[in-house]
Amino acid sequence: MGAALKGEPLEMVFIRAPIIESVGPSVQVLARYDGNATLVQSRNILAATFHPELTDDPTVHEHFLSMIVGSVAHTR
Repeated sequence: MGAALKGEPLEMVFIRAPIIESVGPSVQVLARYDGNATLVQSRNILAATFHPELTDDPTVHEHFLSMIVGSVAHTR
């Protein structure tokens, strides 16, 4: 469960999860499981194949909030 968001494994809960088969050059893979991308970001779009809201790990939510704060700061 590798993750670019933090230096340790990211807890992931999968429920009928889709698979991200490939990503384009502008897409950053933020987390993987079994070699497959599970959390990706392209500019202000974040997509996950797992449910971060079902864990006690706030990492994905914190990243999402930092995206919003960065976007608001950029528009001022």
